[in-house]
Amino acid sequence: MEHDLNAGLNTDLGAAVDAAFDRQVTFLSDLTAHPSTRGNEQSAQDFMAAELSARGYDLDRWQIDIAEIQHLPGFSPVLGPYEDAVNVVGTHRSRTQAGRSLILNGHIDVVPAGPLDMWDSPPFEPRVEGGWLYGRGGGDMKAGLASNLFALDALRACGRAPAADVFFQSVVEEECTGNGALACLARGYRADAALIPEPFSEHLVTAQLGVIWFQVHLKGLPTHVAYAGSGANAIEAAFPLIRALHDMEHRWNAAENRPEDYAHMDHALNLNVGKIEGGDWTSSVPAWSVFDVRMAIFPGQSIAAAKAEIEQVILDAARDNDFLRNSLPEIVYHGFHAEGYALSRDSSAKAVSAIAALDQAHRSATGEALVREAITATTDARFFGLYADTPALVYGPRAEAIHGFNERVDLESMRRITKATAMFIADWCGTEEI
Repeated sequence: MEHDLNAGLNTDLGAAVDAAFDRQVTFLSDLTAHPSTRGNEQSAQDFMAAELSARGYDLDRWQIDIAEIQHLPGFSPVLGPYEDAVNVVGTHRSRTQAGRSLILNGHIDVVPAGPLDMWDSPPFEPRVEGGWLYGRGGGDMKAGLASNLFALDALRACGRAPAADVFFQSVVEEECTGNGALACLARGYRADAALIPEPFSEHLVTAQLGVIWFQVHLKGLPTHVAYAGSGANAIEAAFPLIRALHDMEHRWNAAENRPEDYAHMDHALNLNVGKIEGGDWTSSVPAWSVFDVRMAIFPGQSIAAAKAEIEQVILDAARDNDFLRNSLPEIVYHGFHAEGYALSRDSSAKAVSAIAALDQAHRSATGEALVREAITATTDARFFGLYADTPALVYGPRAEAIHGFNERVDLESMRRITKATAMFIADWCGTEEI
């Protein structure tokens, strides 16, 4: 009988998502129009706060205070000011407290759009075409925020509410530190499971990499280009250091260093030199340069050990360089200090039950088995899984060109994720009458 009741509710939830889907697409378009790059998330958070308040959720909105989180595991150092780094959380409080609690987490920040002439249409003027919504952040991950919210709406449309507390989190800083999610933990938000609808094609993420960001600062002796032989070119001095870092990247990816989740991947860890600056004048030998690096690490790989090897590799390469041995590079860490996280290693009853519930919800919504996948990116799941004893399920819609030009999200995929999320909430939390 219980199975029949669940099946009936799932049918009703799917119909409720369909009935509201045009409004959901409009919501996603409106949210994507906010250019919520780092430091500019306030208008998007205003929008989210208004939507949550209109639905009657208890609203918590606060400015992240570095002093409150910098001592916590998982904190990532920041270089710039932290003004206007604002989180928004909407809370549903259950009357019966009969079920299991849930965090629905998503990030509001998006990466920069890059040169606007590389886009087919303006990145913050979203458009719908051929079943896709185009726009920066539409996929990563505002469609996920929309699916979380409209999944809860579907329950309400069926006259039901979660029979446990649910915390809807819209956080900043996911794309550079994760400190937004960490600030939610510091504020006391805890639950029996977390669901994060990052855009990984309706697959359940079983493992994710860690990420370290750092800068390498080089200084030389300025001279006119006519006397280049007597000056030290701080831009060219970066090249042997970059080569040495890529040699390290190759070693870290060796088969004997890969954990089980990544054994089938020849090159899961990627080193990216994402930015380089240097010099002041075309006819002067550059006296300084700075290059920014992103390096991935495996789940279980120590950040401290990784940093020690990075520093040793850079200094060894510098000592082999005629100029650099007399002016050793300075290494500055900023942004991601992120450990890897593997849900696959969580054998707790909560994790097993949560995965089973999501698998059943996915089957009900799509008619297909839930595919498991290890990814080569990082998400905020690590905070819940590593530091809060909370299984974190990363499961979201299909998107393409995230972090690239013409980013787009598959709207039918968002519809399926919304249905599956609603069904998961109903199973995991249970339901009560409104």
